[in-house]
Amino acid sequence: MDAALSPAHAALRAAVRALCARFPNAYWRELDRKREHPGAFVTALTEAGYLAALIPSRYGGVGLGVAEASIILEEINRSGGHSAACHAQMYVMTALVRHASEAQRQRWLPPLARGELRLQAFSITEPEAGSDTTAIRTRAVRDDVGGGWVVDGHKNWTSRVETSDLLLLLARTTPREALSDRTKGLSLFLVDLREARAQGALAVEPVRTMFNYETYRVTYTGLRLPADALVGEEGMGFRYAIDGWNAERILLAAEAIGDGRWFVEQAVRYASEREVFGRPIGANQGVQFPIARAYARVVAADAVRWQATAKYDAGEQCGAEANMAKLLASEASWEAANACLDTFGGNGFVDENDVERKFRETRLYGVAPVANNLILAYLGQHVLGMPRSY
Repeated sequence: MDAALSPAHAALRAAVRALCARFPNAYWRELDRKREHPGAFVTALTEAGYLAALIPSRYGGVGLGVAEASIILEEINRSGGHSAACHAQMYVMTALVRHASEAQRQRWLPPLARGELRLQAFSITEPEAGSDTTAIRTRAVRDDVGGGWVVDGHKNWTSRVETSDLLLLLARTTPREALSDRTKGLSLFLVDLREARAQGALAVEPVRTMFNYETYRVTYTGLRLPADALVGEEGMGFRYAIDGWNAERILLAAEAIGDGRWFVEQAVRYASEREVFGRPIGANQGVQFPIARAYARVVAADAVRWQATAKYDAGEQCGAEANMAKLLASEASWEAANACLDTFGGNGFVDENDVERKFRETRLYGVAPVANNLILAYLGQHVLGMPRSY
C-alpha cells in the first residue's frame, strides 16, 4: 500500500516505523483510558529530530519538506498511534519560518530544533466565531506604557497548551467594522507561555473529548506581550494563518491516510484469520468487498496528498490540492474505519483490539481542522467558479 517513494523517503518511513514500534497499541490504549499525554513518545520523536523536520538546517533543524513531514505523521497513525499529541509543531512552524523576522527565527528556532522548547499550541478558534475566523473578538491593543501589546479575550480548542512552552495567537488589532476587508486587521503573535503564566494572565480549562485529545478553553486577561511578539506585519495574521493551513491540511490528510491503512491492515488480518461456518470470513464478498473499496479510497486520497506536497514544497499555489487531500483522506479513513469495525463485529467494540479507539480518533478528520463542508464550499467557489455559498 505504500506509494512509490524515493530511497530517502523509504528510509525515513522505515526509521519512523521502527521508532513507533517501541510504542505499540497497548501503550496508546492505556493512555486513552487515562486521558494522559504521551510524553515518552513525544520525547522520543523530539530526540530523533522528527519534530524539527520543517525547521531549516541553518537554524539547527532537519530541513525537510512537507512531503517528509507527512510521512512521519502518517507512520505514527499507521502504527496505531495518534499524531495529535505532536503534529502542531510541524504545521505551525510555517508561520515562523516564512513570516517571522530574522531576529525571531534566530531566537526561537534553534531551541525548538534542539527540543529545549516546544511549540504545540495554536490559539485561533473562538466559541462565537467558529469557522468564521475573521469574526474572532480577542483583541490585542498597543501598550502605551511598555511599547508592546495587551491581549484580552477567550479561545476554545487551544490544544496542548499545558505541554507547550510557546503558543501562536491570532488576535484582532484593528476593529473589524473599521475595515472594508474583513480578512485584514488580524495579527499573529508568538507568546512565551512561561512569561504569560508568570503574569497570571491565563486561565486554562480542560475540555474532555470523545478520545484522548489535549484541548482547552483559554482566557487571556491583560496579557502583556513585548513588541517583538508580533510575527510579520501587523494586520496580516489571517494571511499568515492561511499559509500555514495548507501545510496543516496536507499533514492532517497524511494522518488520516495512516489511519486508513491501519484499519485496512487490521481488517485484512482479521478477515483472513477469523473462521465462521468453517471458512475465513474474508472469503465472503460481503466482508471482502467493503475492505477492498476502502483500500481503493485510501490509495486515491494518497495520490492527491502527493500532488499537494509536490506543489507545496515547490512553492506553488496548492490550496485546491491541500483541501482535496484532507477531504478525500478523511472520508477514506472513515470508510475504512467502518469497514474494519464491521469486519470485527462485536470484537471491534472491545478496547483491547484498539479498533474502537482508532474509530473514535479518526472521526475528527471529517470535522477538524476544517469541516469538510467548508472544503466543498471552497472548491465550489474558488476552483469551480460558482457563487459564494457562505
